[in-house]
Amino acid sequence: MGRGRAKAKQTKVARELKYYSPDTDLTALQRELHADTPLYSKPERLAPSDDEDEGDYQQWASGER
Repeated sequence: MGRGRAKAKQTKVARELKYYSPDTDLTALQRELHADTPLYSKPERLAPSDDEDEGDYQQWASGER
C-alpha cells in the first residue's frame, strides 16, 4: 500500500526529464568548436624507464631462452 503515489511521482519526474529542453547557448558552442587553441592535448609519451628490461621481452618474442 502506498506504492501508487510513489510510482506516480517517479513517472512525473521521468516525463519532465524526457521532454525538458534547456536553452542552449549556440554562440558559446560555436566558439568552443572553432577555437584556435585546443582545449585538450594528447599526453606526451613517456620513454621506457631503466627498470624495464626489454631484453627479456625480445628473447621471449623471438623464441630464444
